[in-house]
Amino acid sequence: MYISRLGLRNWKNFKQTEGAFKTRVFLIGPNASGKSNLLDALRFLRDLTINGLNKAVTERGGVSLLRCLAATRYSSIDLDVSLSDDSGNSLWEYRLAFNQDKQGRPIVKEETVIHRGDVVLKRPDSDDEKDPERLTYTAIEQVVANKDFRDVAEFFRTISYQHLLPQVVRDPRGFSPAIVHNDPFGRDFLLRLWKTTRAARDSRLAKIKDVLKVAVPQMQDLHAEMDAQGTPHLVGVYEHWRPNAGRQYENQFSDGTLRLVGLLWSMFEGHGPLLMEEPELSLHSDVVRYLPQMFERIQKSRKIRRQIFISTHSEDILGDTGIDPEEVLRLEPSTQGTLIKSPDEGDKDKMKTGLTAADVLLPKSAPKNADQLTLVF
Repeated sequence: MYISRLGLRNWKNFKQTEGAFKTRVFLIGPNASGKSNLLDALRFLRDLTINGLNKAVTERGGVSLLRCLAATRYSSIDLDVSLSDDSGNSLWEYRLAFNQDKQGRPIVKEETVIHRGDVVLKRPDSDDEKDPERLTYTAIEQVVANKDFRDVAEFFRTISYQHLLPQVVRDPRGFSPAIVHNDPFGRDFLLRLWKTTRAARDSRLAKIKDVLKVAVPQMQDLHAEMDAQGTPHLVGVYEHWRPNAGRQYENQFSDGTLRLVGLLWSMFEGHGPLLMEEPELSLHSDVVRYLPQMFERIQKSRKIRRQIFISTHSEDILGDTGIDPEEVLRLEPSTQGTLIKSPDEGDKDKMKTGLTAADVLLPKSAPKNADQLTLVF
């Protein structure tokens, strides 16, 4: 199952738009066009099912901060999601519209679930009319209420956002003294890695090591170990003329090395949609251009392929000839909110001749009048 469509209304940058997704999605667009905010709409669905509506909204600053500045008379925030099977057949549709009450609490205005064309849930219902307090909760977050569409709730829980920050991996307690679970920025990355079964951990690290031996000069080995204080570590072994001098913990790894380890590990970890922001950061361009191929090889080694969303500005990534034009979505900002744009027929025809998304689509995402930047000062 994968997310085949997302409609947004009054969500952050997006006044009203929708996009159709493949199992691999590349998001491009100028700075501040809404790439992170689109990914956050998917993260919101995950947080909704795990933490509930109130916390998911509150952690994002409340309804007022979530609502698009271009919103007019219709002020509710809508998310409309379609889920399809691996053959592209529509399975589920989940729609949520919410606003806030006089106390600033998020309130459900509409919640609908459709399964293969049949309506499974439609709110507000008669029970909500009798007890309006029920509308402070969604049905999908409640085990008792979501039994007829629990597959949707469980699928949303598998959505994973990963944006590993090397400095956080090196010093997680410097950013949070308490243990943080499933942190997308890497505060519990080494602990998650260590808690993976030894066979799976060793197998994954062996494959990652083979990549690092090519991408990182002199690296010969990569493994995990626990120190005497009970803290897990990544250990890299580099060629060196002095015995043991080439042995390093993760706090001595370069930013690029840690980023690459985190990117590849996240491809192995989990089975639901994976959200990645700018995987090219800190990496050499000769490594970046092979990321799509590396990700695809990992996908083929998995029992279950997972959907991947990648936001990027990278010509090297988008220069991969294996990227289909329908896998690329361009965000186009305007005074009336950002729109999600699919490649047009002209774009597709150009890519059929051998041109890449970097040649055809990326230039369309450049800021207007960028050539005038040198004239600002």
